Formats: sequence, structure tokens, C-alpha cells
Amino acid sequence: MDFYFNEFEKRKPPQATPYSLPRELLYQYLATCNICLGLWYLIWRWGFALNYDAMWFSLPLAFAESCAFIGTILFTFNLWKTKDEPQQSPPNSINQCIKEPMDDRPVSVDILFPTYDEEPELVALSIKDALKVTYPHDIEIRIFILDDGKRPEMAQLAADLNVEYITRDSNIGYKAGNLRNALEQTYGDFIVICDADTRPFPSILSNTLGYFKDPDVAWVQTPQWFFDLPAGERLPLWLKRRLGTPFGWLGSAFEKLYGPVTLGKDPFANDPQMFYDVIQRRRNWANASFCCGAGSIHRREAVMEAALRSYSQQISQEHDAVEKQIRKLTKEKQVDSSISSNLRQEIIFDTEFTPYKFHVSEDIYTSLILHSDTERQWRSIQHPQIESKMLSPQDLQSWTVQRFKYSGGSIDIFMNDNPLFKKGMSLKQKLMYGASFWSNLSAIWNIIFLACPIVYFLTSIAPVSAYDTTFYLHFLPFVITAELAMMVGTWGIAGYQGKTNFLSFFPVNLKALWTVLRGKKISFPTTPKNRQQGRFLHLVIPQIAVLALSAASMGFAWYAYSAQLFGNYSLGGLILNSFWALNNMMAMWGMIAAACWSPPASNEPSQVNVEELNYGID
Repeated sequence: MDFYFNEFEKRKPPQATPYSLPRELLYQYLATCNICLGLWYLIWRWGFALNYDAMWFSLPLAFAESCAFIGTILFTFNLWKTKDEPQQSPPNSINQCIKEPMDDRPVSVDILFPTYDEEPELVALSIKDALKVTYPHDIEIRIFILDDGKRPEMAQLAADLNVEYITRDSNIGYKAGNLRNALEQTYGDFIVICDADTRPFPSILSNTLGYFKDPDVAWVQTPQWFFDLPAGERLPLWLKRRLGTPFGWLGSAFEKLYGPVTLGKDPFANDPQMFYDVIQRRRNWANASFCCGAGSIHRREAVMEAALRSYSQQISQEHDAVEKQIRKLTKEKQVDSSISSNLRQEIIFDTEFTPYKFHVSEDIYTSLILHSDTERQWRSIQHPQIESKMLSPQDLQSWTVQRFKYSGGSIDIFMNDNPLFKKGMSLKQKLMYGASFWSNLSAIWNIIFLACPIVYFLTSIAPVSAYDTTFYLHFLPFVITAELAMMVGTWGIAGYQGKTNFLSFFPVNLKALWTVLRGKKISFPTTPKNRQQGRFLHLVIPQIAVLALSAASMGFAWYAYSAQLFGNYSLGGLILNSFWALNNMMAMWGMIAAACWSPPASNEPSQVNVEELNYGID
């Protein structure tokens, strides 16, 4: 079967960014300066720069700036330093991986591929690559297709490729339930979690099992690499193809001055290198790198032990809560022992034992449980080298499904099981998890940042006391050092597209937040693995509105200022808000362009049934 990604099969993954102590020290210096200047700016902002004649406008912006600054502090803490775990030689027996020796034997590994509605031909590619995994010592490797779709063709695929096949009667717990069901029927010392499209490299076990020589290492996460990201088209070729040869020459001249410009490359900002090579990797020093599902290797003992403790704690908490209600109703000081015993048995019967938490973000939830285990102090490791390849969302509809699920799951954990209140976690771990969850609340203040220049242009009312020299002396040093620190801290990895994508993400983020606040469950749709056809402008109506309002209001304000027809604009205010609005418009345009993006006509796949995306939606 021909897939759209066949042309990318020979792509090589990028190497991890090499560690540099001088660069790290420079980042720490710039980041410290930025935090100090940010505090100086906010103190001045709240104490001396509020516009008391328009507090309805000034206070929300000061609030948004404060929230964003908290995010800056958390992000700085996250990026503070790199401490890669020394890579060790792979173990040749199980006794090298445990505290208490047993009858020695080779290590055993289960490689699990949960699937629901993915095409058998796609899953076959993943299984065939898993069959090529090598190891320098004797090892028992078993490969499992975990089919929640209960499809005969998937069972036949397993038989044809000589791998194991597991299914179940229901879809309870969705992917997490699928994994739990597999744990009950397998016995490997270590578990490799893959998605249906995860294509492991032969080196994945040789390069990662050595970390488990430390018996406290619970899991190792490897970077996810989307090998199918569109390559894009250089500006001169794009102009020549659309407008003719003279415009192609113009594009070449522009590139000589500006540098290479590629259009259509990674239109959805899917490249995860920033997340894995920078954010996750720099959480190793705090033992706070969390599991991201696909491409992770778990110690079975850790998963089961943590699940048992979590199960016991959940039962005890529910039992205590119900007894408290009974005492309140009966006015008794103590519940009868027989009633208490029966009550506990009922709770045990009704409570699911879940090694992988039944949650849309089961990977992060499992990480929280393991990191907060006070008895074992489990460790996690972000391995810097890419050990597998997988498919990215290839259209805005698929991207939206994935991002809504990620954002909603994180917000749900933040609201209902906040890691800041976990007793077994260190302060460093809490701050690292807090950084992730705080970023998913950013739509609240991003809306204010998007609206402020529009409000200024339409009303000429400033959100600060004045756009004067004092304002710029406080504001510009903070902004400039923030950009310099970001550039140095993420050296070699492009960050602008990710930042603008983060800003334009606000409608999906808001929808996820509203869903959680209403007490609704975040749905469990599988991310489509085929390109969906068509344009998706209906998904970017908010972004179109922001872009149009920003452009129209900016034009109105400059015209009113030049003609002196309306308002009390200042030149400094117009310049600052124009740059602000242009940045917002560029961010919105990136998402709008992604909605219109489509692959070359010669490489279009067949459509998939959109109804099949509703895997587990309540």
C-alpha cells in the first residue's frame, strides 16, 4: 500500500543538541537579568503606571502581564541547566537491574502497540520495525498488538507476522484500559509503549535499558520524531511556480539579503524537538521528566507497585469520606465496625485497579503517581537520542483533536489532582509539573494580549499611564533580555514558530478549559493517521477575527492620528501597539495558513471516515 510518507522513509533524525557549559552559563546570566528586570517592571507597572482613568482596561493587562511573568519564571526554572544521565552499557541479565538478586536470567521485554481504528497496513510497518530490534546479549522480546477494535484483519496480521494478539470485550478506560488489560496477560520485566504508528529503531533497547541498572529508575522517555513533516518549498521556487520567473528572481534576491525562506514547512508547528531536546531534557536534573506515552520504556515493577499504592490510597480516601458523611447523618462519633468493614469491601469492589490511570492523559498521570511514591522515590530519565519515528497530524482537524486532548487532560489534572499538593513530590518536581500545567491556562491572559492593541486603536485609551520615556526604559530592557535569554537557552532550535503557535492556540485551549470547568470529561479520540481532505477555515474563525480586527483597527488609528479626526493617540503608543498587533497578526496568520494547507495533489491519500474519530467520546 502506498502511503503519503513513503517519500520520507530515508530521512535521518536530528541529533540531540550538544551540551555547552559556556552557553548554559550565559543563559543563566541572561535569564537572571530578565527575571530581575521583569520584577522591576511589574513593581513599577502596578505601583506607578496604571491608568486610573481606565482601570477597566489597565487592570486586565497588568493581570495578564503578571500571569505571563509567572510563566516566565517557571520556564526559566525548567531551562536552568542540562544534566544528562550518563548512558550505560545494556544489562546482560535481570540481576543487574534489581536491588535484591534472584535466580539470574536474561532480561525480558514486552513491546506493546495499542490500536483502535488504524489501518492494518500502517500497524504492519510498526511491527516489522519492532521485529528488527537488536540487543547485544540474550534477551526475550515479545511484541503485542493490543486491538481495541476487535478486528479479524488485525488478528490475522499478528498471525502473519508471528507476534502476539490481545483484545478485550469492552473499551473501558480506552488506551489506559487497553494497556492495563495487556499488563494482566504479559510478564516482561520492561514494557515499551508504542502508538500504532511508532516505528522503533533497532537500537532502542540497546541504548535505553542500561539506565535501568539503577533499580530506582522507573521509566525512560525517548524523544518523539515526526519523520513525515512537510519539507516545504523555498521562496524562489514558490514565487516562480505561482507568479512566474521574474518573481522567482525577486525571491532569490530576497534570500541573499535575509537568508533561506521555506514555505509550507511544518505548517502546524508539530516539530517536537523544542519539547524533548530542551524542555523535557532539562527536567532530568530535577527528576521531573514525565512520560509522554509513545517511545517510553517502563519498569513493570514500578508501574505495578505505584498502582497498588495509589489503589490503596484511593480506597482509604473514599472510605474515610463516606464514613464522615455517615457520622454527620447519624450524629455518632464512630461508625460500627461491621458497617465500616462492609463499606470498605463495597468500595474495593467498585474501584478499578488501574496500573495506567483511566484518564485522557494517562501518561502524565502515571508519571505523577510514580514521582509521588514516597516509599520508593522512583526516578525518570529523558534519553536525549531519538530511538523511533512516528507520524504527525497532517491537517488542522487532526491537529485540533490532538491538542484539545493534551490541553484538556493537563488542565483536568491541574484542577482535580494538582501536583503542587502531592506530598511525595519535591519542590523542584512540583515547579516542573506546574510549568506544564500553567502553560495550558495561558489562553486566559493571551486573549487579553490579543485584544489590547485593538482596544487602543479603536478608543485611543492607553492601558498604561503614558507611553513615555519612563515606560520604554522599564519595558524594553525586560523584553530584550527575554528574547536574548530565549535565543541562547534554545540554541540551535527555532522557537519563533512555536511561540506564535502557542499564542494562536487560544481557542482550543479555552474550549478545553471550559470543558473541564463544567465538569465534563475530555474525550478520548484517536489522532487520525491519514490526511483529511479539504480546507478547515471553520476551525480558525477566532484567528481570522483577531487578524481582521487588528488590521482594520490599526489602519483606522493611523488614519485618525494623521488626519487628527479622532481620539488622543500618541506616536509612541501607535508605534508600540502596531508592532504588538503585527506580531499577533503573524501568529494568527500561521494558523490560518495551516487551515488552508494541503499536500501536493499527486500525493493525496484517501479520505477517512470522520465518525471513526469519536473513539470513546462521551
